[in-house]
Amino acid sequence: MDFNEIKALDGEYLAKTYARYPVALVGGKNATLIGSNGKQYIDFGSGIAVNIFGANDEEWKQAVIEQLGKIQHVSNYYYAEPQSRLAQMLCERTGAKRVFFSNSGAEANECALKAARKYSFMKYGAGRNKIVSLKGSFHGRTLFTLTATGQDEFHKYFDPFVPGVSYASPDMAEIRKVAGTDACAVIIECVQGESGVNALPKAFVSALESWCKQNDVLLICDEVQSGNGRCGTLYAYEQYGITPDIVTTAKGLAGGLPIGACLFFEKTENALGAGDHGSTFGGNPVSCAAACNVIGRLTKEFLLEVQGKAAYMRAKLKDFDGVKEVTGLGLMIGLAVTKPAKEVAAKCLENGLLVLTAHERVRLVPPLTITKTEMDEGLSILKGVLQ
Repeated sequence: MDFNEIKALDGEYLAKTYARYPVALVGGKNATLIGSNGKQYIDFGSGIAVNIFGANDEEWKQAVIEQLGKIQHVSNYYYAEPQSRLAQMLCERTGAKRVFFSNSGAEANECALKAARKYSFMKYGAGRNKIVSLKGSFHGRTLFTLTATGQDEFHKYFDPFVPGVSYASPDMAEIRKVAGTDACAVIIECVQGESGVNALPKAFVSALESWCKQNDVLLICDEVQSGNGRCGTLYAYEQYGITPDIVTTAKGLAGGLPIGACLFFEKTENALGAGDHGSTFGGNPVSCAAACNVIGRLTKEFLLEVQGKAAYMRAKLKDFDGVKEVTGLGLMIGLAVTKPAKEVAAKCLENGLLVLTAHERVRLVPPLTITKTEMDEGLSILKGVLQ
């Protein structure tokens, strides 16, 4: 099927929820993808930080195929070995005590917010249920997570939103004022991806953790985009020297298959009980088998390689004409550029490079396995577009 046929079917039958770029991706290897037109593209987007081992990774594929040969779905009324094994791996790597699996980042965050309210209700009774979220945040598109998203542009059309959510800048005086005496949790992204790839100040995050502990307010770290090796450590919060009460993740966790995870640490390990929450497809054995392969390969040595690749790309990008600032952490890179970001992304596509945008910035989240040759080729295209 050629591109025009694919586009025609999409236009006729799919909901018009996405403003798509004019390309249909049909295959590839690692960070080099192929369009339906036969053209090759260097991938600096990895499906929005999802395909962390790139396209068509042999070891990852084998893990998926092996599980497909056994059973493709198990109801959560029953035990499933891949789900239990993945939970063990995540807990042992992070210090978490328990995990709830879902299908996406929004679902993982929904679980975290519900758990925070349940924790506070069981300990303090009704009324202490406020969620404090940061301005500029993005936590998903369910009604609760959309409410928790601290950007006005997402708060159109869907009133009434979930009550009991307030917003603050990354400033402790403002956090204390907004939280008042009825806050049960503060949810943060150590790197705010959708609003420009901005890493939070370490002094603020450290002070926030201390305040949360002193006031028994749960600290939730949304690692949906920044987690699973993206920033050079397994999770970005590790670089801040903190221990959250709940961590959420998704995107790259299963390397390209749907999954979300909500990790509960010591204080919250028993916040949810039987019947409090659930998911038909959460913890799917195929997705969990894929995620076991991912987490198993994110070794200390692998993460050091990610740090090296990030340092290489960032050093190159800082010297580009048209780049005003390089933000983010690791291979979660934001570029403040002199040209309109969407114009840059469109021009990159024309020249064989896939990049993303985040507000007025260009966003780069390549596969963690990207080669130096692929980095150099993509950087060369981007440099030419920015000049």
